Amino acid sequence: MVAGGLRVLFCGINPSLMTAVTGHHFARPGNRFWPVLHLSGFTPRLLRPDEQRELLSYGLGITNVVARATARADELSPEEYVAGGRLLEEKVARLRPEWLAVVGITAYRAAFGERSARIGPQQRTVGGSGVWVLPNPSGLNARWTVEAMAEEYGRLRSATG
Repeated sequence: MVAGGLRVLFCGINPSLMTAVTGHHFARPGNRFWPVLHLSGFTPRLLRPDEQRELLSYGLGITNVVARATARADELSPEEYVAGGRLLEEKVARLRPEWLAVVGITAYRAAFGERSARIGPQQRTVGGSGVWVLPNPSGLNARWTVEAMAEEYGRLRSATG
């Protein structure tokens, strides 16, 4: 779900099996993307995964680093991340969002070879767009609370004006 000229193109790691079945990003119960997006101020109300097209009206879109659906991201190979990073760079160069927001530090490091990257804005650009790495909203990422994630996502929202 992408378009040209977005404020932010959110980039998940890869589709879950639930996303593959429903066609809706971050569709797995327990994924905190939609609540965090709302709490951080990106959306005026809490959207459901089946309302993802509404994001375009807010200048937001969603894609993935790797297209292959899996039950868990740790099923992906290093080669898939690197190949996905190359394809993502081409997509971003074509669409020109203001920011590429990769949701998952491990995915960003693997796809772009940035081993020392940290959560937050990055020094590099991808396809000419700024890059911001955000915490992975998966329910498996228990290290980050919804509130802490909303604060970090909110930093990006503030940077987009």
